[in-house]
Amino acid sequence: MFVEVIVDVPAKQTDRPFDYRVPAALVPMVEIGSRVGVPFAGRVLQAFVIGIKSQTEVPANKIKDISEVLDPYPVLTPDLVELSEWMSHKYLCSRISCILAMIPSALKAKYERRLSVRPDVSISELTQSEQEIAAWVQAKKEITLEALLEQFAGSAGAIRRLIETDVLLEERMIKNRMKAKTQRMVFPAEDVELLRETLLHTSKQAARQRELLEYFMANPAPISLSELSAQLRVSTAVVQSLAEKGAVVVKDIEVLRDPYADRHFEPSKPLRLTEEQESVFTQMKKALQERERHSGTPILLHGVTGSGKTEVYLQIIAECLQRGEEAIVLVPEISLTPQMVERFKGRFGDRVAVLHSRLSGGERYDEWRKIRRRQAQVVVGARSAIFAPLEKLSLIIMDEEHESSYKQEETPKYHARDAALERARLQRAIVILGSATPSLESFRASVPLQKWSTDHPEDGQHVLRLELPHRVGNRPLPKVQVVDMRGELQSGNRSMFSRSLHKAIEERIERREQIVLMLNRRGFSTFVMCRSCGYVANCPHCDISLTYHRHTKHIRCHYCGYTERELEKCPSCDSPHIRYFGTGTQRVEEELVKLFPGIRVIRMDVDTTTEKGSHEKWLRKFGQKQADVLLGTQMIAKGLDFPDVTLVGVIAADTVLHLPDFRSAERTFQLLTQVAGRAGRHELPGEVIIQTYAPEHYSIELAKHHDYDSFARKELQLRHLRDYPPYCRLVLFTISHEKVQTALRFSEHLASVLKETLDMTAASQKERGALRYEVLGPVASPIPKLKDRYRFQCMVKYRGTGDVSSALKEALERCEEAAKSFQVQVATDVDPYILM
Repeated sequence: MFVEVIVDVPAKQTDRPFDYRVPAALVPMVEIGSRVGVPFAGRVLQAFVIGIKSQTEVPANKIKDISEVLDPYPVLTPDLVELSEWMSHKYLCSRISCILAMIPSALKAKYERRLSVRPDVSISELTQSEQEIAAWVQAKKEITLEALLEQFAGSAGAIRRLIETDVLLEERMIKNRMKAKTQRMVFPAEDVELLRETLLHTSKQAARQRELLEYFMANPAPISLSELSAQLRVSTAVVQSLAEKGAVVVKDIEVLRDPYADRHFEPSKPLRLTEEQESVFTQMKKALQERERHSGTPILLHGVTGSGKTEVYLQIIAECLQRGEEAIVLVPEISLTPQMVERFKGRFGDRVAVLHSRLSGGERYDEWRKIRRRQAQVVVGARSAIFAPLEKLSLIIMDEEHESSYKQEETPKYHARDAALERARLQRAIVILGSATPSLESFRASVPLQKWSTDHPEDGQHVLRLELPHRVGNRPLPKVQVVDMRGELQSGNRSMFSRSLHKAIEERIERREQIVLMLNRRGFSTFVMCRSCGYVANCPHCDISLTYHRHTKHIRCHYCGYTERELEKCPSCDSPHIRYFGTGTQRVEEELVKLFPGIRVIRMDVDTTTEKGSHEKWLRKFGQKQADVLLGTQMIAKGLDFPDVTLVGVIAADTVLHLPDFRSAERTFQLLTQVAGRAGRHELPGEVIIQTYAPEHYSIELAKHHDYDSFARKELQLRHLRDYPPYCRLVLFTISHEKVQTALRFSEHLASVLKETLDMTAASQKERGALRYEVLGPVASPIPKLKDRYRFQCMVKYRGTGDVSSALKEALERCEEAAKSFQVQVATDVDPYILM
């Protein structure tokens, strides 16, 4: 038997399958998706099996055997292996980078160099220092190179000679980064008579042994050694004595690290669905039943905030589990995970596994193993949970599908929505995309239920659109007031709070109701400037201003992490007149405390949520009414549901609106609509106050009226005129180098090669339909310098049915030698979400 493997070497030359022979002893353990060790370029490397075959074209004298199988079961399901090939092609990246994105970090190999003395070596013929080294290694049998260098500090030269002359043989071992957690357990003998007999023959002086035997006669269940010691205060020696007599057995048992072991989840029962929910649920159930006849049915669930989308998710998952199938639920923010976990664990208990980046490496590894062992059938998590190794996957739910955090910004730069649709096609699963403010890409591709059988979009994915236009219980959407901050300034109000918002906060405090305040900036102020000479504190490594953090008394770059102490005088003119401009979350918190004495504020931003479990801690405190105000960045804008929140305030609605990005209006509308939806979700009516300097902008005006349909029509019309997605596709190339001229010269070379290659592709594919494209740039990036590197961009804009991915890959390959000689870095982003 032979296998095709992808080797763990992220280089172009190795980005292809390699053939290996499987020794007869290992054949039963090797499957598609297995992780194996293979000899490669003189060392043993981790590799992943992507194909199995009975013959190979590699000559018999050159084919090598795989060295070992690293896991008792394949780490990738067959559909994930196929998905990795699709991702590699679509996102123009190596296959191994896609595979490594699919497995927990615990399974990403750590290589150890182990040394042993060659069996036929005569140590007596070595120098004295070499004899000492060889004898020590021989006594240890095998040792790591690091341990040997530590033991014989100053003898690196002698060690190197021993390795070069093959006295010491070096072998690279593949080790996992994480080990399974074990717990030492004590098992009493099953035969109670044996315990009684042992007690009879144990002397009265061995009182602790007798006490332990009596305990096990009354409690014949296994118990952990630590718990036993805590309960009876017995030492390990006492337990060991009974083990030698055969009365107990002590052994290490593997236990899974459970991130929610100390949490109790109140069980919940299905709620009665409203007429609208019932209609939506019926259509989803039908799609689930018919999924075998289709290669994955995407459904866009467009439901206003508070319309009960989560309850529909829970009930369609219950239907899925009843059929013996499995489901994935994706949420965009870690901050949403605690509430989602509570709801899903409350409904499905231990059948739920959770995957997100704030779990420890061990917890994430054990949750992954729980899924792989079929001990969990529902997976809840952030974007990488789309790669959960489920074998009977029939349902993928993507909550808040419009969120930009579903786009990965590191290689592979995949979008979880596209990966979900492709995985659903491979497993014939259905995908539910839920949102109150769907992305324009999803909305344009969708067809309402009444037109589903006859009317389809002119191009793109066919998506069935289901609507939940009303809140549960017909509760009204909150009243939204837009305040023009220009008028506040003219009337003499220089506070960050308008008079309306100030009054509304006062009223809520009096009524003991809760408030959510959102500002999409963290830190104390957005930039630091000298009022005497106009100097602005900029990062020396990036072309961006530094942000002041009052709590730590530092100014910091949010891109590279560069930090300085706060300025006491201007570095340019020595003036003491340093001013902090703009408003950050820390400053809002300080102002709240000053204006409303005794107010209790919980601030949630990147600075206050770095610790593990911090999101859950702050949200639980707010839910228990230990605070009056939840103040935060966009992480608090969506998905959260607190019955006593009756006021939502947006401190500055313009923070995203004026960015150089064609999606800025869409993001502003989505953010305002989502945060407005946090108010008045239960019995108490809600109010929303949006502060802005651009009240006339259509995204703010339509968010005020909760009018998504009008916004979508207006924005799609503008996108069509300007030929932006969803009417075309974009691929962004970012070129960086320490010297600006070098970066520019290579960028111009890349742009010309892209044009040539796309010209040839368009000409060869004419008969299959027109490929229309243009190459934009090169131009300086919106942030032209980052981490001491100058940055330029080239953008490919195209539409049509041609295989553009292959053409772009060919262009990058043609530029590879030039990139090496210029020593530039080229980052490729397909369907980019951030153009900065």
